[in-house]
Amino acid sequence: MKVQSADVKDMKLAADGQNLIDWAAREMPVLLLIRQRFAKEQPLKGIKVAACLHVTSETANLMLTLKAAGADIALCASNPLSTNDAVAAALVEQHSIKTYAIRGEDNDTYYQHIESALDHHPAMTMDDGADLVSVLHKKRQSQISEVIGGTEETTTGVIRLKAMAEHGVLRYPIVNRYGTGQSTLDGIIRATNVLLAGKKVVVAGYGWVGRGLATRAKGHGADVLVTEVDAVKALEAVMDGFRVMKMEEAAAVGDIFITVTGDVNVLDRHHFSVMKDGVLLANSGHFNSEINLKALDDLATGVRQVRPSVQEYRLADGRRLHVLGEGRLINLAAAEGHPAAVMDMSFANQALCAEFIAKNAGKLERRVYDVPDEIDSEVARLKLSSMGVAIDVLTEEQKKYLSSWEEGT
Repeated sequence: MKVQSADVKDMKLAADGQNLIDWAAREMPVLLLIRQRFAKEQPLKGIKVAACLHVTSETANLMLTLKAAGADIALCASNPLSTNDAVAAALVEQHSIKTYAIRGEDNDTYYQHIESALDHHPAMTMDDGADLVSVLHKKRQSQISEVIGGTEETTTGVIRLKAMAEHGVLRYPIVNRYGTGQSTLDGIIRATNVLLAGKKVVVAGYGWVGRGLATRAKGHGADVLVTEVDAVKALEAVMDGFRVMKMEEAAAVGDIFITVTGDVNVLDRHHFSVMKDGVLLANSGHFNSEINLKALDDLATGVRQVRPSVQEYRLADGRRLHVLGEGRLINLAAAEGHPAAVMDMSFANQALCAEFIAKNAGKLERRVYDVPDEIDSEVARLKLSSMGVAIDVLTEEQKKYLSSWEEGT
């Protein structure tokens, strides 16, 4: 349904969406503190922002914070299955934010929504997977001179952007912030009603996401196996108490497989050929490329939907392999994504990074920047304050000692 430069499913859902936005706001005190300051100082006044993010109640609170700062916003979805249609309607109906997102939209509609957001002619982009940046650089190069900078919040997006920078094709600066354990398991449990206790859960990738996921799966009583290609991360997994092995070995014994690498074909044809009957295959990396679905299609003699977010692939020998959420982000395809309290800090960083980009327009190089330490510190300070937690402050004597090279034992 097209309404006032927007494309959402049903405007009648707006009231329900506003309730969801308000509920999430209760768990996002840091972002609300920043919104209050932004409303007074207007650091983004007149700046057009295009955001390609998961359209959830938490994201809506980020959008309202940017709007309070004076930004003119267009929002589209960063995943066809992650949109909350009620939230999308509320953003349009009650907050006049241009929103292009429909849960379950096909590939053509997905990219048309990205084009619609870029028709806004943004001076700043906010990405979750680098699709806005990619489309700008491939198809809308004439607009790039209008952009002062952007932010990226996923490992997958950062990998793409760093590759662009290394090849000298990234044409504006990006500040990255990425940080999914609880919400991934929530999605798997909602999709399947499975009991994790006693199951062999294979976690592919032991970065920040894989680390949190493995820890939480272990807390549910699962026997967690980790696969890695990075020796340092593999060693960290071993030292954290997990068994580490090659995927070829894990494929034959695992009950539940979760990919969190940001790469392609992490679960491939030769893995499927040795998997047990009834295994669950889930992905919590950004794109649906980590499970080789084409190879699985080729191997299958039949595919059927056995639950709303579960597809059963039956192989010639009778084994059944179950793909959750079409191989897309399971925490959003079958659940509600990260808890609001987690996204509070992540989106607080995003909001402050937007302010940082605006203040430093024209001064930043065309590369990927980590979040400045002062922004991380400010978010931590605000979070602790909202929790009523006080910390010590260094004395002048202690500051002098830490900055001196002359003191010794």
